[in-house]
Order: sequence, then C-alpha cells, then structure tokens
Amino acid sequence: MSRFLPGIRKFFYYNGLSITLASLFLLFWMGQAWAGWKTYNEERAHFAQAPVTLGAYLRSGHFWQATGENWESEFLQMGAYVLLTCYLFQKGSAESKDPDDPEKEQKEKAGFLYRNSLSLALFTLFAISFALHAEGGLRAANEERARFGLAALSRVQWLTDAEFWFQSLQNWQSEFLAVLSIVILSIFLRQHDSPESKKVDAPHGKTGR
Repeated sequence: MSRFLPGIRKFFYYNGLSITLASLFLLFWMGQAWAGWKTYNEERAHFAQAPVTLGAYLRSGHFWQATGENWESEFLQMGAYVLLTCYLFQKGSAESKDPDDPEKEQKEKAGFLYRNSLSLALFTLFAISFALHAEGGLRAANEERARFGLAALSRVQWLTDAEFWFQSLQNWQSEFLAVLSIVILSIFLRQHDSPESKKVDAPHGKTGR
C-alpha cells in the first residue's frame, strides 16, 4: 500500500484544482437539491398536497429548471468569453492579449474542429443546459398552472413566455458583469501567485499575464 501513496499524492498534487472545484460543485449541488426539496414540499403543503421524496424531487421540473437555468448562464459566458478574447482587446487587462504586440500567426496543422474545440464544447454544454432549463421550467410552470385550474402551456408557448426569458436573462447579465469585473479589475489590482493576475510589480498598462 505504501508504494502507491507517492503516486496518489502526485495525482492530487497535479490535479488539485480540478478535484477541489469538482468537490465544491458536488457539495453545493447537493445543498441546492436538499434546500430545493424542502422548499418544494413547503410549497406543496400550502396547497394541501402530499410531500414528495428526495428521489422524486430530483426528477421534478422544479429541480431541473433551477439547475439548467444556472448552468446555461455559466457555459454561455465562458463560451462567449473564449471567442471574444480571440478578436477583442482590453489594454492593461491580464485577461486580454496585448493589442500592441499581436502574436505572429502560425500555420495551424490541426483541423477546424480541434482548433475550435473549446468554444464548441462550451456552446454545446450551453445548448444542453438551455434544453434542461426549458424542459424543467415547462414542467414546473404547468404544475403551477394546474394548481389554479389553468390550461397547460405547450413548449412553444413556454419558450416565448416572459417568465422563461426573465429566468434566463437575470442570470446571463450577472455572468457578463462578473467577467467584465475581472477584465477591468485585473488592470489595477493584483493577486500574488494567481495565474489570473499580472505580476504584483507589473505596471497597469501591461496587458496579458
């Protein structure tokens, strides 16, 4: 067993960032599920409906609407950011290429799909998350309407409903505000040892990391 410990330590050392982020994601997602389950059953109690199990809640529109709604905004801003930084600049930002020192264009040996695989993957994840939000939101909205004796919405009606776009746009705007913040703040502020920051003694006008 002891001979495997150095290999395990090395694995965690080399992958500590992704392991920590994945662990935090799962922790917060489980917390969301638990809190959402409690909230959902409280809402059902107001209408004299029986509570559901946690397993049933995890299959509900309420859970997948909230999950997809948040995921879609994250993948949208990440995909858009990857593409926008290919062509646009911000002088002095650690998040931008230097407009005064453009990289010399090199011949790309890889095909189109691989050269653009990061943005394509992010936008694919956005599309999947958007679909989860749309489907979960439709189920949740129709469950709510049924409580009041209203007719169910079709998918087209839900996708053109102001409530659906309110759910999406409130998250989209916050994601781009967060990206704007790091683009601008990284011009003037520093974080020692972070690859997201310029060196502590770098001038404000220096662009890139």
